Amino acid sequence: MLLAQDRKCTLKKVSRLIFEKHRHSISKKEISALPIKHYTGPIHVIDSDEKMRAAVRSLGREKVLGFDTETRPAFYKGISYLPSLLQLAAGDGVYIFQIGRIDSHKPLAGILADHNVVKAGISVSEDIKKLKDALPFEPSRFIELAGMAAKAGIKNAGIRGLAALLFGFRISKSTQCSRWDAPTLAHAQIVYAATDAWICREIYFALKKWVG
Repeated sequence: MLLAQDRKCTLKKVSRLIFEKHRHSISKKEISALPIKHYTGPIHVIDSDEKMRAAVRSLGREKVLGFDTETRPAFYKGISYLPSLLQLAAGDGVYIFQIGRIDSHKPLAGILADHNVVKAGISVSEDIKKLKDALPFEPSRFIELAGMAAKAGIKNAGIRGLAALLFGFRISKSTQCSRWDAPTLAHAQIVYAATDAWICREIYFALKKWVG
């Protein structure tokens, strides 16, 4: 298992090689041929107000967070669900908040409204819209990675395409349609949710080298 510093060095090395080749797109066929990678660092599942307050104190010291949410899928017309999870990836680990198991969301809302902390993700406008129904907050300093990619001339806008193009590996989406509102999350769900937030943070740093 790679240590956190080793993972960062590996990602930077692969990303630099991609930059040197000046690639701006990658096909679905090419993505499918890449090895799958997932987050292997510390993961904190936050299922109580006490854990939430401690997590927020830690996250408040960060400058950049990877951002993502997970919502129970709806398979019938007219049925929808509120987001079940909020994932925030920091330098020391990924924090997965089970929104329905937290009573007071005010401290968490403070992080999402903090102008000093970048929250980077994919399709952030849609996620913010849905998240505000479950967790009232005033969004600040959210960065859309697809917009950064477009500025860099990159045609791939999704998380899988950007991860493949920038780092040379594939992100699995096999657990996407899960019962994210389950009281106890399966290990595969936890890893999946953490990976999405973690790679968003890494993509942000990689794209910053292109667009400044």
